[in-house]
Amino acid sequence: MSADSRIAAITARIVERSRPTRERYLERVRAAANQGVARTVLSCGNLAHGFAVCSPAEKQALSGDRVPNLGIITAYNDMLSAHQPFETYPAIIRQAAQEAGGIAQVAGGVPAMCDGVTQGQPGMELSLFSRDLIAMSAGIGLSHNMFDAAVYLGVCDKIVPGLMIAALTFGHLPSVFVPAGPMTTGLPNDEKSRIRQLYAEGKVGRAELLEAESKSYHGPGTCTFYGTANSNQMLMEIMGFHMPGASFINPGTPLREALTREATKRALAITAMGNEFTPAGEMIDERSIVNGVVGLHATGGSTNHTLHLVAMARAGGIQLTWQDISDLSDVVPLLARVYPNGLADVNHFHAAGGMGFLIKQLLKRGLLHDDVRTVYGQGLDAYAIDVKLGENGTVAREPAPEVSADPKVLATIEQPFQATGGLKMLAGNIGRAVIKISAVKPERHVIEAPAIVFNDQQELQEAFKAGKLNRDFVAVVRFQGPKSNGMPELHRLTPPLGVLQDRGFTVALVTDGRMSGASGKVPAAIHLTPEASEGGPIARIRDGDMIRLDAVSGTLEVLVDAAEFGARAPAVVDLDGNEYGMGRELFAPFRRAAGTADMGASVLF
Repeated sequence: MSADSRIAAITARIVERSRPTRERYLERVRAAANQGVARTVLSCGNLAHGFAVCSPAEKQALSGDRVPNLGIITAYNDMLSAHQPFETYPAIIRQAAQEAGGIAQVAGGVPAMCDGVTQGQPGMELSLFSRDLIAMSAGIGLSHNMFDAAVYLGVCDKIVPGLMIAALTFGHLPSVFVPAGPMTTGLPNDEKSRIRQLYAEGKVGRAELLEAESKSYHGPGTCTFYGTANSNQMLMEIMGFHMPGASFINPGTPLREALTREATKRALAITAMGNEFTPAGEMIDERSIVNGVVGLHATGGSTNHTLHLVAMARAGGIQLTWQDISDLSDVVPLLARVYPNGLADVNHFHAAGGMGFLIKQLLKRGLLHDDVRTVYGQGLDAYAIDVKLGENGTVAREPAPEVSADPKVLATIEQPFQATGGLKMLAGNIGRAVIKISAVKPERHVIEAPAIVFNDQQELQEAFKAGKLNRDFVAVVRFQGPKSNGMPELHRLTPPLGVLQDRGFTVALVTDGRMSGASGKVPAAIHLTPEASEGGPIARIRDGDMIRLDAVSGTLEVLVDAAEFGARAPAVVDLDGNEYGMGRELFAPFRRAAGTADMGASVLF
């Protein structure tokens, strides 16, 4: 089915805008691919180092260009629940590769940090920059030039975007992303949120809070709410980097292992040594990126991807903008209700029909480009499936159901939860920002209240505990952008602001920091650019200034006389406290080089 005319028009303008950079990128990809099998350009000494630990048979095979070699880039560590399952994947992949007549080697590891562990801690100031470091680390692994294709083992917030940047940088190689899946359902997310708010109010203690958190995050796999990690998995599937149906199968199950084995064999099948050569840089194009944005809107996904998708696209020479994302939001309806924009978790989402049902619904209205390339070798309609374990431990697929198994979790295209997507762009005399509206009640889409200004989230916490915030206000939390302190997530703001909103006060947040996929019921204009440390208008806001946040019209304004506001000197704060400790001193060059939020907040582009 042809794409909806509005989707087609937005895609066409991205193609036109990207033409110069995309053409240069494809020239580089094709030149690298034309060099042939990588190992043939290595000297005997190079090659001997590259296969020194291999068996004699593997050495013989790798000495020529007869057998494909698969490079594994892994984000395994055994502290992160989402990445711990990857411990056993290299052995599974090596065995599956051998069965397919190939060889697999771990090319390298990349760091994988957990935002859940570092929330509110100094380490969170490294989080966003870890994305670009992950891309660099993967690049080091693949720079050995021993490989005909790559598989990427990663799940969480910055890991998958960093790996995708690497995959497109090495765009002459076919790439398959292999997920680990979500942990099984624990304490319901709404109950976890309730306990957090009670703790913020001092009504329960640390022991009760830790018990609730431990019941929520209780085993291997991703956290089950629909934050950045699970938005990543949705993106990799809807953009064609996963095998169909792979995203949300729990770890440690026979189907999970079958999908990993299948992904390995598929990666070997699409190298330049076969008849289905599918280099990642050619496979991912403007249509694939638009499909990713459509999926983000349809599921109410993570606001982090207004940063990551821009950076990921730029790695492939594609110029995606916030305006493109905003315009797509006006076209794409919300079809999923998964916490924080619903009570269900991703396991409920998958049981209701999951990615296959979602893709099928979007294709019905032409809201996705079906005529894209994927690692599976077919268009996107091949992903409108239900995946199961077949005979002899293989993967079986059948068409996705026509009816949602739970209409409260997954809606049809004819009866969406709301007519537009879950994200919105805001612009005005304060700058440009992003708001996640899928979890915000419609009556809170327009907020007008006086500003209370904070220079970090701790100041707001202290004011809340002192009882100074029992009123209508817009919290302006500034000096949280990429150049200030690495743009940390500010989730410690969510419980107190939620408490105040529940008490009947009109509250909202405006910040040049991040809130990510867990952004909830409080209106939050985030990723504001220009940031305060660059002299952006947010640095000129004062206590008492009236702020108007209008997610309906897409505006964000300080209601102060323009001449007076422009004449104010921007606030300046001492950021020395953010320079040292927990590795922050190592990332000073990143802070200096970081781009703006609307350009992906990257040091690479």
